This record gives sequence, structure tokens and C-alpha cells, in this order.
Amino acid sequence: DSLYRLTKKLLCICALRIVRYCLNIAPAGVFAANDPEGRRGLTELRYYRGLYELLDRLLEKYPSLIIDNCASGGRRLDYEMGKRAFPIMCRSDYPIDRGIRSKIGLFCNVPEENVIENLNARSLYEVPLMLEERGLCRVVLNVLNLEQREPDLAAWRAMVESDIKPSGECTIALVGKYVELHDAYLSVAEALRHSGIANDARVHIRWIAAEDVEKGDPDEIFRDIDGILVPGGFGERGLEGMMVASRYAREHRIPYFGICLGMQIAVIEYARHVLGWTDAHSTEVDFNTKHPVINLMEDQVNNLDRIGGTLRLGSYTCRLTDGSLAERLYGCEEVHERHRHRYEFNNEFIEDFRRSGMNFTGWNPRRGLVEIVELPDHPFFVGVQFHPELKSRPDDAHPIFRGFIASALEYREGK
Repeated sequence: DSLYRLTKKLLCICALRIVRYCLNIAPAGVFAANDPEGRRGLTELRYYRGLYELLDRLLEKYPSLIIDNCASGGRRLDYEMGKRAFPIMCRSDYPIDRGIRSKIGLFCNVPEENVIENLNARSLYEVPLMLEERGLCRVVLNVLNLEQREPDLAAWRAMVESDIKPSGECTIALVGKYVELHDAYLSVAEALRHSGIANDARVHIRWIAAEDVEKGDPDEIFRDIDGILVPGGFGERGLEGMMVASRYAREHRIPYFGICLGMQIAVIEYARHVLGWTDAHSTEVDFNTKHPVINLMEDQVNNLDRIGGTLRLGSYTCRLTDGSLAERLYGCEEVHERHRHRYEFNNEFIEDFRRSGMNFTGWNPRRGLVEIVELPDHPFFVGVQFHPELKSRPDDAHPIFRGFIASALEYREGK
């Protein structure tokens, strides 16, 4: 029985391929110039009509129809088994006229109004508004036999307007290990954009390779910068440059935001230049340091040879200190944030840091792990062990990112 069904499907696929081939080679005018009576043309017309009837029957049983490259004027039809497409989104650089939409609908066996153009947008976040204007929701509700309703997109429209026409701007230096490939930090870049929208400002990112900071002049590198962000990463390469960036932000009172490795960098730099522990480091890099301020978590000791999924992954609770900057930004006492790390602040040194002025304002209540560090006498100096960029949304920027950009805007105005 299984072999029979498989053979039947293969025959149907072959038939579909034959139909597609015939349709592709069919001339615009099937009547031959040397056939004045039109007999040959009439025969061809009946032949193609038969193919269309066969196509309709096959589509009734295996009604998957995919349009490829319709935006650039191509009309290649590819038939394959699967589910039938009801709305067809046509990506295009220019408006698609009714004639083209009608032809697409005809060949794809869908109503013309279900063929929706998807034009270039000024902002990625404008695309849902454009699709709504072209009736996508109406089509989907009709297909699902649901009541027609008008969506409330007022808040989204306001967000898009702020993204397209912001009233302010600031420049953030992103000092990382993988800046040659911007997509490596795509979530961070988008979170900065979201925070710019929330502050009605355009955020310009200056991509700076950490290794370049090691060799260059910080005054020149960070000239005209309104904030410094050090994102996550692994390994030794570029760490010294990141520490230069963290120190420059701390000493020049430039807003600083350290994420995961960026928090650990802030702690190591502080230990070296404030506490005077010149050999302070992470055991990820220097296992023999006398001041391992960043250390491997106990439950990770046996996982060093099994990289990947053995990291501390997923969402964990973070309890915020009352009156801290983090608590003011979040507006609550407890949050849940996503993690991806193996090394953590070493609590053996916590009192030394506290006496010197660094505050620990976020904790995991179950294990006592440090989640957030702050410098209270700095306009904005925050390091977090988690990855807040993963919870940022265009219409709901992450609170710490939002506060970071707000501080950067204030710093820019105060120059």
C-alpha cells in the first residue's frame, strides 16, 4: 500500500513537471504564421486547454503552487506537493499593476485580491503597516472564515514614525571581537535601535575592533562618542582593548554598558586600576592569577571539554537591589533574563569591590551569583552577566538599553 501511494505521488509529480514544461515553452501566440486557416493553432489551443484541465485536477489533489521571482518580472511557475497558498506575497521594487496581479492569481488558482504586493519600505518595521494597507488581514480573515475587524495599529504607527523621523541622535561605540561581521552582534544592534526609538533618537553605531583599541589612541578612537558598549564573546583575543574601552568610559564618565563578557571586562579593569591588583584576570585566560575575579562556575568544572550546550543557558531569576539604578530602570524588584555563559564573578572578592565603591545590584537568589554591577558615582556604568538584547522589541525596548541610550543623549547634550 505504501509503495502504491509513493508510485502514485511520483507519477503526479512527473505530470506536474510535464505541464510546467509545456506552459513554459508555450509561445505567446500559438497560431502559426504559416497556418492561415488556424487548424494547427486550434489543435494546439485544445491541447493546452487539456493541459490546464489536467493541471486543475492535479492541483485539486496536490495544490501547492509557488511563484518565484515575480517581483522582477519572471513568470516561472514551480508546482510541487504541499499545502495551497491562499495569499501570495509579491516582493517588488516597484508597484505591481492589476494586470500582473490578475495573471499571478490566474496561474496560481487564487483570487486576484489575494495577490498582495510587498514593496520596499523606509523601515523594516513599516512592512506590517504596508501589508495591512494592502489588505493582508482582510484576506487572512476571509480564508479562516473569521469576523472582519480593524486592527489597532496606532502604537505601532507611532513607533515607526519615531524610527523614521527621530528628533535626536547619538553615537555608540561598539567595541567587540567580531565587528568585521556585523551580524555577529545583530541582536545588540537591533536592541540599540529599539532604545533609540523609545528615546525618539537615531542611534549611530561606530563599530570598533577591540584589537585596534589595544594599539591606538583612545582619545582619537572615542572622539565624538556618546556611549561605549562592550558585548559578549569568548576567548582571549581583544580583551586588553576592551579593558582600555571600559577604563576610558569609567575615567571620562562616558555611559558604559557591558554585556556578559563586557561585565567581566569592567570587573577585571576595575580590579587592576582601582583595587591595584595588576594581575587580576579571568581564569578563562589566566588560570594561575592570584586574583581570579572572574572564575569558572563550580558546576562547569567538568564541562570544559564539552563545549556548546553545557553553558549556563536559558532564563534565570535576577533579584534587584532596592534603590539601585537597575531597579529604577526595570521598575520592579525581580526580573528574568536569558543567559549564555560559563564564567562568573568570584564572590570571594565581593567585599573588596564593595569597599572600593562598586555595587552589586542584581543577584540570582538561588545560587547567589552576581548578575548586575554598577558604579553609583558614574552617570551610567552598568554591567550585566545576562543578555538583555534577546528580550528587546521594537515597540518595547529593554529597560537597561533604554536607560543607556537616554544617558548617552544626556551626555551628548552636556558636551
